[in-house]
Amino acid sequence: MPLAATNSTAEDAPEISQLKLSPEATKPTNHNDYSRFLARRTGLRTIDGIRGLLPLEKTPGLISLLAGKPNPSTFPIEEITITLRAPNAPQPYSSSGGEPVLETLKIDGDLVATALQYNFTDGVPDFRAILADFQLKEHGVTIDDVNLQLTVGSGSQDLMYKIFTCLLDPGDAVLVEAPVYAGVLPILQTLEPDMIEVDTDPEGISINHLREILSNWPKNKPKPKALYTVPYGCNPTGATTPLERRVEVLKLAEEHDFLILEDDPYYYLYFGSAERAPSYITLENSAQNIGQRRVLRLDSFSKVLSSGMRIGFATGPPHLIKVMNAHSSAANLQANSTTQVIALAMLRHWGYDGFRAHIANISDFYRAKRDAFEAAMYKHFKPEGGKPLAEWTRPEAGLFFWFKLNIPNEDSFQLISTKAIEGGVLAVPGKIFFPSGRKTAYVRTAFSVMDIELADEGLRRLAKVVKDVIEGA
Repeated sequence: MPLAATNSTAEDAPEISQLKLSPEATKPTNHNDYSRFLARRTGLRTIDGIRGLLPLEKTPGLISLLAGKPNPSTFPIEEITITLRAPNAPQPYSSSGGEPVLETLKIDGDLVATALQYNFTDGVPDFRAILADFQLKEHGVTIDDVNLQLTVGSGSQDLMYKIFTCLLDPGDAVLVEAPVYAGVLPILQTLEPDMIEVDTDPEGISINHLREILSNWPKNKPKPKALYTVPYGCNPTGATTPLERRVEVLKLAEEHDFLILEDDPYYYLYFGSAERAPSYITLENSAQNIGQRRVLRLDSFSKVLSSGMRIGFATGPPHLIKVMNAHSSAANLQANSTTQVIALAMLRHWGYDGFRAHIANISDFYRAKRDAFEAAMYKHFKPEGGKPLAEWTRPEAGLFFWFKLNIPNEDSFQLISTKAIEGGVLAVPGKIFFPSGRKTAYVRTAFSVMDIELADEGLRRLAKVVKDVIEGA
């Protein structure tokens, strides 16, 4: 599959005109047929008969006696008022100083009625329209419900659970980066797939190891259904996968017929010095000859607007989005209408340029936090004239440092889970990020929340524990 090597975000592409499912999307063509990827349970699930008819309520002239919605006049909430900081003004976390400019938004009338009522399984339509516009500007993709569709979830974790549940039967093979985001492991463990670990390095997924796995795959065993990857600021490694590796992953997906689950919660927290690599969905969309689309992308506002609002969204082939929506209609009906409307009001008020200004502000903030944390790392783990206690690579995105302790048995688990706690510091042993639970000398620390004085003291305590273990060996 030939691929363009540039990020063609195409802001001048045609505008999104509608979000209603096109009849063309349901035609049984080879490119629309994803049935070979789906779990048996997915074929047994149907959309709630009432929820399946809800979109018809928008039909002009149609009188709906359909849904048993509560009468909105009985809700005691008249309006929702939120106060925002203007993104183009000074911020309280900024080192430049100055007073923030506060702006008040009032959500009332029809908008507050939308916030308080049941809504569509795939999200509030106006909110989905804004997200579709964002995906066009950020990734150059058009949400037309023929090639790509978008759905809103209760955070990307919710969507991740749903897509894995829709894809995997017990024993199915799935490729996962190793180490992998720890939050995905409980999902996969209950589905009982065959989790195949793909090695990573400071630049993300190892193409050589991925190719080796696939080239040597047993002939009598079905190949993996999907690859799960976190390409920007990966949790836990902090790695950002470069363009060349992303292109190779797409080629291997085409050659070996697997999906790419692009989980990208740190996409907006890129603060590297090099030009940002395009996303998998951008690269696939800019291919000269697009065959069957293989990328399902998960985005999240948890790291940039509010983690408590629980807003994520998935973009991908309509067949895959449809089965996720069917799961949602049975599991939780929809994502929270109220937080969707709050986010809608914020993004309407800011516009895309205001949102990007906000992203620039917080990226600068986290870059400074990273730099200060790394300075403390050097101070305590690579002291001048002393023996290095750890090795690491500086992250260019995300919230984490992933570092290898220079300990004799190369096993950080006992050290972190016992000695470090006794020494007054809490970190995450690397073992919990491997599906196999294999031994590793790595540790994950977060630099996002803690003041640098406390971080410095925490690293001092951890370094002392590591030094004591090394000297006592």
